[in-house]
Parts: sequence; C-alpha cells; structure tokens
Amino acid sequence: MHRFFIDREQIRRDTVMIEGEDAEHIHRVLRLRRGDTIELCDGQGNDYEAVIKSVGKNGVEVHIEKSFPSQGEPRVKVVLYQAIPKSAKMDLIIQKCVELGVHKIVPVVTARTIVKLSATEDEIKKASRWQRIAREAAKQSRRGIIPEVSLPVPFSRAIHQSPEMLRIFPWENERKAGLKGLFEATNSWEDGIAVMVGPEGGWEEQEVEAAREMGWNTVSLGPRILRTETVGVAILSAIMFYTGEMQWTAE
Repeated sequence: MHRFFIDREQIRRDTVMIEGEDAEHIHRVLRLRRGDTIELCDGQGNDYEAVIKSVGKNGVEVHIEKSFPSQGEPRVKVVLYQAIPKSAKMDLIIQKCVELGVHKIVPVVTARTIVKLSATEDEIKKASRWQRIAREAAKQSRRGIIPEVSLPVPFSRAIHQSPEMLRIFPWENERKAGLKGLFEATNSWEDGIAVMVGPEGGWEEQEVEAAREMGWNTVSLGPRILRTETVGVAILSAIMFYTGEMQWTAE
C-alpha cells in the first residue's frame, strides 16, 4: 500500500486534502483513482488507512477509514551526533540511519571537520536538504515519525547535550571498552542512547578528553578502522539488534 506523510492539522472530520508533490505523485505517477486505498502517517506515531474520494487539480481528497499506531518506531530513541563529512556522504548517512530507526540527527562541526559552513544561510540550506532526505527515507522505511535533522552545532556544544542518555563515543584508540560490555552494563534504555561519530580526520586528543569529562563513554569498534559514513550505521545496527528491533515483536 502506498504511504504518505501528512500534518495532523490536515485532518478535518476524517477527511484529508493532499496537495503539492504528493498529490502530483498520486495522480501523475501512481495513477491512483477514486476508491483506491492509501496509507497516511501524521509523523507523530499514528498511521491511517484512507480511501481516495476525488483526484483533481486542487489535490487529492481522501477519507480516513481507520487509525492505528505506527509499527515502524523502535522502543529505544537514538540521537546521532555526526561530524559533517565532505561531498554527499552526509546524505547517505542520513538516509541509512533513518531507515535503521534513528530518532534525531545532529550535524557537528569538529576541529578536523573538512566541510566549513560559511554562514547561517548555508547551514539552513544544508539542513533543509538533509531534512528532505530524512523525510523520503522515513516514508520508504515506513517510519512513524520524520526524524529531525537539526542545524549544525559546534563540538563544544554537542558534548553538553543529551545528558540523560547513555552516551557512546567511538574512538579508534580505545583498547579496553567495547559496545558489548557497555550494553551489558546498561539496565535500561528508557532515556535513550546518544552516539557521537567523529570526522574523516579522526578525533583530536583534546576532544576525546573533553567528551570523557562530560560523561561520554569511549568505546572501540574493533581492530578495523571504519569510515565516518560507516560508523553510525554500524552502531545503529548493533543497537537495534541488541534491543530486539531486528525482528517482528508480537503485539
């Protein structure tokens, strides 16, 4: 069944008017007609089964037949703090991490970040593009929310965020602590997990020490050096597997 995101405010007495690109896609590409059924999601964890009532130049009018909780949201909330990589790598990171179940992505500017955003306008433009990628990935993967991609923040501010969460700091020079041991020592995931992924040039020693002082747990990901675009995907996969999100759960 074809799936589309809507704003909850669009629902008027069980009727929704779909406009813009989604309406064009329904009409011109999918060629859906009156009586066809589609699935809607309000981005707040609620799904709706709806029947098309009309397709016209003003949009697609649908009637909601029933509603139910979204099944695509993991029980554990994961916030990814990602040092901004060069070229289109950030696009790939956002797409794959949204598919895996990330709750929020915070782009981070570190000492060795190659990409330098020159002004607030550049930051807004980048964030807007990244948010569109997150939306498309959320639709494709049947997520119940559209994960937020925030404006970039400096590393010095990022390490102060998410203090209530289990905070993971992958570091290639860590030789003792690993993900498995950290997971086994954690009794609850209710407050969520934050993951800080470094830049292509690696962390500076001062950054590692600053993160540790703020309560971030440095961990090793094994003897292999992973690229920055691989780390977030690898850790999210491990988290989802460890918390039972890689299988269907009985309702």
